[in-house]
Amino acid sequence: METLATDIKNIPLEAVGAAQPERLVKNLSDVQIWLRSEAFYDLLGFINGISTAVQGISLTDAYYVSKVMKKLLEIFERLNHLVDVTPPIDQPQRFGNKAFRAWSRKMNHEIFHVLQKCLPEDKCNYVTELGFYLSESFGNAVRIDYGTGHELSFVFFLCGLFKSGILQERDNVACALSLFNEYLLFVRRLQKTYRMEPAGSQGVWSLDDYQFIPFIWGSAQLSYKSPFPPSKFLDEEIITTHKNNYIFISCIDFIQQVKTGHFAEHSYQLWSISAVPSWSKINLGLVKMYQKEILSKYPVIQHVYFGKLMSFDSVTPGTTIRSARLGVTQLPTTSKMSAFSTELVDADQSQATLSDDTPATKTRVRLNVEASTSTEGSAE
Repeated sequence: METLATDIKNIPLEAVGAAQPERLVKNLSDVQIWLRSEAFYDLLGFINGISTAVQGISLTDAYYVSKVMKKLLEIFERLNHLVDVTPPIDQPQRFGNKAFRAWSRKMNHEIFHVLQKCLPEDKCNYVTELGFYLSESFGNAVRIDYGTGHELSFVFFLCGLFKSGILQERDNVACALSLFNEYLLFVRRLQKTYRMEPAGSQGVWSLDDYQFIPFIWGSAQLSYKSPFPPSKFLDEEIITTHKNNYIFISCIDFIQQVKTGHFAEHSYQLWSISAVPSWSKINLGLVKMYQKEILSKYPVIQHVYFGKLMSFDSVTPGTTIRSARLGVTQLPTTSKMSAFSTELVDADQSQATLSDDTPATKTRVRLNVEASTSTEGSAE
């Protein structure tokens, strides 16, 4: 008899003693605590920092990829193999192929050990927390669905890699254009192979059935020296030419593969974006929409895990979140790196250097965040 119980996570014995992340948003009032938490501020600072880093850089450009990053990318080789050996089964239901539950059990059995092999020896104490974020990012095995909450868990994983010092400032471009893009390609495969339902989708009023972050980072890519304006991103020639260069266009291409009919009918929110005059304004609007429609919604945040890296503790009153600085000439970084959301450096900074001699720091978070205006005020 098939069990619908949550898959057991196979944590390495040497990491069992580490504190496990917990779900801490248990009622509507907890959402307000989350919106003032270190994790919330670090998350938005991280998203904006990555946006600043990737502007003007395409997926096919040359950029720095560290040894640690290359090891992390190997995770998806193993995950893809598990899909290869767990094909969908014949069943009367059109959606929600039950083979996904078998894949999920295999993934939970292996993912912590696979991740541990990717981390430097002195960082293996983070395998439990990071492994929870990673294992929760591929969908729900009971409902056989996937949505922006699962995507959020992967962004927690990415943010945690920087906060733990496993990734450094020089990894910020590869973080989005290699590691996150590889994740995006993989979850698309899961969605198509196992016919996964969109989790919590609002249909035509959603930005997308499954994703949100690739539109934020994808619009950031295009915010500096874009080869086409927003009004052209639905043109067939633009999609064909640039789907392998820009995350935003790859998302449009995928939507057109899985949906039929006029784009405005099945993806109205995305269609309406084409009327916005600049990619930087699109990016700013998407970040605000993400805060309102995803990060402030109890049905999404109730499933989020919190730990030491992504802390539920409240930020210091007066802490601000700043938006990405987009659409400007890239400037060299200084040796002083700012935190995701606090103690932002006033001097102009932008994307990370590609050299191996980027100085290390002991700041709370290790990603350069340059900004010009506040995204959502400050903590009170």
